[in-house]
Amino acid sequence: MGPGFLSLPTVAGKPRESGRTHVLDRGLTPDAAAGALELTGEHIDVWKVGWGIAYLDRGLGRKLRLLRAHRVTSCLGGTLLEIAWAQGRADECLAWAESVGFDAVEVSRGVVDMALDDKRELIKKATQAFVVFAETGVKDAEAPLSAAQWRDEIGEDLAAGATWIVTEGRESGTVGIYDGSGHPRPDIIEAAVSAAGVERVMFEAPRTAQQAWLVNRFGPAVNLANIAPDDVLPLATLRLGLRADTAALSIHQRP
Repeated sequence: MGPGFLSLPTVAGKPRESGRTHVLDRGLTPDAAAGALELTGEHIDVWKVGWGIAYLDRGLGRKLRLLRAHRVTSCLGGTLLEIAWAQGRADECLAWAESVGFDAVEVSRGVVDMALDDKRELIKKATQAFVVFAETGVKDAEAPLSAAQWRDEIGEDLAAGATWIVTEGRESGTVGIYDGSGHPRPDIIEAAVSAAGVERVMFEAPRTAQQAWLVNRFGPAVNLANIAPDDVLPLATLRLGLRADTAALSIHQRP
């Protein structure tokens, strides 16, 4: 990685279980996805097709094949599964996701009124065919969960079989583990870590300042989610201390 003349923090290569970067696909064309993967595929671990885009994306099959070739986990966004569940069509949604070739699904309850027991059953069902990313938190900034509620929900998600915990932040970075201005909420973040362990948590962090805060707090091996494709290389520089926000990680490195 790079010319090799600098001493930098160690970041694991693929396949890796820490320092994972989870990208949010907001509707890229297959050609754009191919370009992003060619340039930055070594830094990308998970590629989530956001919201209900997969339901409409005519280039989905080609993108899923590209992701497989680059050893990137493809993940169906949670909103589509939530809507399917609300209509009594969760089984059909999961069957379709398996048939088109998704590796993973996100199970969330950020949009619809879903009881924790129902979420747990949906996670159990999804684990029969997929790696499950269980998202905690709601998208409504007016109805935030307490730290205790975060810990309880994460514990239930893991017990139901979820492999990864995703902390809600949305594309805006203004809900869940962030306040309305986008600043991190340390009490909620620490509650998530205490419930799952930092190695199993993927923090949604769409903003550069949020990414830098989390890298400085937990180190380069922190798992970060909802990263825009154009931000993958900038995030890699944050992890390696090649940006002012995290330069302390590299300045004192020695051969």
